[in-house]
Amino acid sequence: MSATDEDAASWAAAQVAAVRDDPRQRVALLARTYHGPFGRAPKHLPFRRAAVSFMRWQADRGVLNPPAAASPGSPWWRAVNDRLLRDGCEAMARLGGMGGAVSAPAVDLWTAFIDDPTAGNWYRAHNASIVAGYLDHSELAEREPSYERFFLNVVLLRVLYTHALVAAPRLALGRFAPLGRLLGDPRLGTAGLFLSLRRVLPDRYPPVGELPADLARENPLGRLLDYGVIQPKLQRLYEWSARELDSPELCGLVRDGNPIYAWSYVDRQVWAAPGGLLPRVLRGVTAPR
Repeated sequence: MSATDEDAASWAAAQVAAVRDDPRQRVALLARTYHGPFGRAPKHLPFRRAAVSFMRWQADRGVLNPPAAASPGSPWWRAVNDRLLRDGCEAMARLGGMGGAVSAPAVDLWTAFIDDPTAGNWYRAHNASIVAGYLDHSELAEREPSYERFFLNVVLLRVLYTHALVAAPRLALGRFAPLGRLLGDPRLGTAGLFLSLRRVLPDRYPPVGELPADLARENPLGRLLDYGVIQPKLQRLYEWSARELDSPELCGLVRDGNPIYAWSYVDRQVWAAPGGLLPRVLRGVTAPR
């Protein structure tokens, strides 16, 4: 890519439009952004692992399928995925020499990551794009089945928590804070323990069945993580993330420690932590310090 007078935001939008109805090409476009504007970015490539894995899961589940497909995808997932791709492409184009006005604050965070590829910078950029997608497309989220809306909140709290492992480990793990940067580093397979959603969400879209019955089928380790480790500190996690991402609107997606994105506060009982010795122990030893 050479310096041109082309507008970076327009170029990025065109790249996304070209792959919008091909889930596999979406994944390929994401992977290309980690090669940098000139095709060689060895310090950035290790971060591709977590990003591509998450998008491949979306493609395999069918949420990125085009509207005309035999099994149409999710308008919400497609829109949020568009936002992530567009922000990354625009940042890469700018570093390649394209100009024009910056389309969104997250683009500057992606540029900061490209300039200084650290785990903290990657999470700030990635999560800023994801949170912006959540906020911009809440109306689409409201149209999703209740089963899906519940898990949209699970996805968000997981990505926010994994960022905190790296950037605010005392909040995330309490007395085990020294392990945070290792567990949350997106370049390592350990981050997949927190970002993996294959055994949390249904394998196919749209989901079928009733939420209460299916909650019990969630991976037991995942339930311990969500309810024993993350849920007790959820209010503080969202407030910290809002400051870290400079997105105060994020605080409107949680109330009294209960996620409320496209989800009624009246139905908050689904977020109640399960009883038992192990969840209580986890809440105690990972309490913020």
